Amino acid sequence: MIDEEILTFKESRIRSLVKSVIYRILSICGTGILTWLITRDLGKTLSITLASQIFLICLYYLSERVWNRIHWGKKLYITNNKPK
Repeated sequence: MIDEEILTFKESRIRSLVKSVIYRILSICGTGILTWLITRDLGKTLSITLASQIFLICLYYLSERVWNRIHWGKKLYITNNKPK
């Protein structure tokens, strides 16, 4: 049996949500700006930005599901949670 104590920090759900929303906003702005600089057309910019964001969300989800099945780089730790 492993006799070690491991400190683990869990991120709250609200923190994860806020980080995800901020990242998505940055991604949308970046894609929109780049697309506008290339096309100089608002309609095309909105269409390309929307399509790419939907595609990237789906791609990210699929990537996470695949990585969830890969055991490489994962370790199992047994935490000793004895009261002090």
